[in-house]
Amino acid sequence: MGYCITAPPPLLARDAGILYTFAMKANYLMPTRILMGENCLRDQRAFLAPLGKKACIITGKNSARACGAYDDAVKALEANGQGFYVYDQVMSNPTDSCVYEAGAAAKREGCDFILAIGGGSPMDAAKAAAVLAVNDLSKEELFELAFTTALPIAAVPTTAGTGSETTPYSILVDTTGADGKSPRQGGPVKRSLGGPLLFPRFAFLDARYTRRLNRDTTVHTAIDALSHAVESALTPRASRLSDVLARESAVMIRDCFAALLDFPADPAEFPLEIREKLLLAASMAGMAIAQTGTTVVHSMGYHFTLDWGTDHGRANGLLMGPFLSWCEEKEREAAAAGTALAPRIPGLRAALGLDLEEFRGILEKLLGKREKAGEAELAAWGAAKMKNAANTYIQPTQEEIDRIFREAVG
Repeated sequence: MGYCITAPPPLLARDAGILYTFAMKANYLMPTRILMGENCLRDQRAFLAPLGKKACIITGKNSARACGAYDDAVKALEANGQGFYVYDQVMSNPTDSCVYEAGAAAKREGCDFILAIGGGSPMDAAKAAAVLAVNDLSKEELFELAFTTALPIAAVPTTAGTGSETTPYSILVDTTGADGKSPRQGGPVKRSLGGPLLFPRFAFLDARYTRRLNRDTTVHTAIDALSHAVESALTPRASRLSDVLARESAVMIRDCFAALLDFPADPAEFPLEIREKLLLAASMAGMAIAQTGTTVVHSMGYHFTLDWGTDHGRANGLLMGPFLSWCEEKEREAAAAGTALAPRIPGLRAALGLDLEEFRGILEKLLGKREKAGEAELAAWGAAKMKNAANTYIQPTQEEIDRIFREAVG
């Protein structure tokens, strides 16, 4: 039987290792209703009925059909008497041209809501398409304006990592790089849009859709979710509300480390209960970054994705160990100097149940052989301005960013 989560979990006792933050004010918005459990999309299809008469299903070419989510969505819509149009051209790391095409298709076909099926790429593309279907915006306007209208969105995640089903963000590739701000002028850059209207109205979490995921995808998406939980706690916007979600997500993923390290040859033999835990943890980490955003790690990892084609979660994992060690070092320096920097790494260690060296050792085993960058790449990345550096509780210098890159892949 499926069940519905409409509120965050209760506050945990302070001695349970809740992550420390000094932000005593919070502004919390989480309008997504989460429906979770086997067959929840078909069993809870009534929630889709008020969204509109015709859905634009936005997905990739194959995975949604292969995992069964597409068939369940079609059956749910047909049972509701709702029509649908399918846009299935979303690629990994969706581009600006892709979302303009999807938005135009939704408008042309008379769709009045969006049903996103897939991992982070289809869900992020669907959010932008929901805006473009009802707004005539240039690319700069899409990324810069605070839009006031968008089609309603429902999301069906088929991976357990991005948490896009519970965030108000859409991360896209600007294929020209001509944003006037990026160090990658003339080349692709990752840019984001966001706003309350991009929160999906409903998220349907059915772990059966993740059962075909192979080891690398399962591990990399789990690391992506963990990076969201960890980074949420290391932002200036973190609060006790976001920390509860971040801590519990980290604990749940930590409890899956042993299964991930012992991943079977046949993905179907990976325990479904572990996949369920990872799926919920990913959504909870999404709820956390919906309030706080992410740190410099995400901005740094985009270079691996754009230049090497590295999976987003893997990119975050390559950087996470060196970044956390740098954070711990800066906290120790602050304590020795008597400056007012409230430590956050001890809370993370408590949530993970590991010291940083043990945690880094597990990451090394999960990630396997690391990619290596050449001197020219390292120099370019180390000199690049990182948008999310300002959203990191300790803002790194360019020299420190360069150091983290070099320790990660040098």
